[in-house]
Amino acid sequence: MSENLTRIIDAFQGRKILVIGDMVADVYLDGRISRISREAPVLVLQQAGERIVAGGAANVVNNIATLGGEVYAVGVVGDDHAAAGIEQALAKNGAHTDGLICDATRPTISKTRIIAGGRATVSQQIVRIDKQSEAPLDEEVEQQLQDYIETLLPGIEGVVISDYGAGTVTPRLQAQLIDYCREHDIPSMVDSRYEIRRFQRIGYVKQNDAELAAAVGRTLPDTAAIHAAGRELLAAMQADGVLVTRGELGMSLLERDGSVHDIPVSDRSEVFDVSGAGDTCVSTVILALAAGTSPARAAELSNIASGIAVRKLGTATVSAQELRARL
Repeated sequence: MSENLTRIIDAFQGRKILVIGDMVADVYLDGRISRISREAPVLVLQQAGERIVAGGAANVVNNIATLGGEVYAVGVVGDDHAAAGIEQALAKNGAHTDGLICDATRPTISKTRIIAGGRATVSQQIVRIDKQSEAPLDEEVEQQLQDYIETLLPGIEGVVISDYGAGTVTPRLQAQLIDYCREHDIPSMVDSRYEIRRFQRIGYVKQNDAELAAAVGRTLPDTAAIHAAGRELLAAMQADGVLVTRGELGMSLLERDGSVHDIPVSDRSEVFDVSGAGDTCVSTVILALAAGTSPARAAELSNIASGIAVRKLGTATVSAQELRARL
């Protein structure tokens, strides 16, 4: 079995994947505790370092790149330090960033975490500051995105829509991508935190169990309830499949032909952090589908890749080498 899965990894090397969505800069500001402020009962920190990590759709881009795909990032950034950080993080792994359109009127979506620590104390997050524009996407910027996508699509072998609710994927861009993928039989997948039902006729849908419960409007106490909700969403969206990630219970894949695949977790060793594991899942599935793998085998491989991601701290990527070694 592992030999067959290894062949899938070989097959998805160099596959051309387009990722569109909300590009997020995860900013970590490290501070050393200096004293208590005279102005208020709060810590005064001396800044000791700063890291910008690719988050949101940008983490999907990075995972596809480290797994061996040729990936094109499409989204909107501001004219700021966070945008430079995202582009640097993606370019370092070989991702194409020409599709990151700059809109100087809005900030790059960012989540800044202030980390405090000292010589005798454990560093920990004390506050997070989020920044994003609530304004609709400018029509000129939307047109730039559409024009760029149009030039890319003839050579693309897979499409991911990564929607975190920040408004990058407009109905017009959504229709452009889904219609093209359907017409040309190109695998497509959506991961949307809040509005999954709007992505009608997408190829594959990824949801975690909590998101699926919200999408169908009821609690899902067991596997039978997960299956029923997955079938409901599958029919409502006219999709080819729904992949539900279920934490320590693994994954469930429901396909249009009625097939149901329950995939147990690949490794029950200690879980450090689930941040970004869903992005690793989506990245592995789209690469495997682009390589012609069956959805069930693609989900099986993604389950193993996600198992590697959750044993890493923070928003993490998984490499093809790590995945081969795990097999």
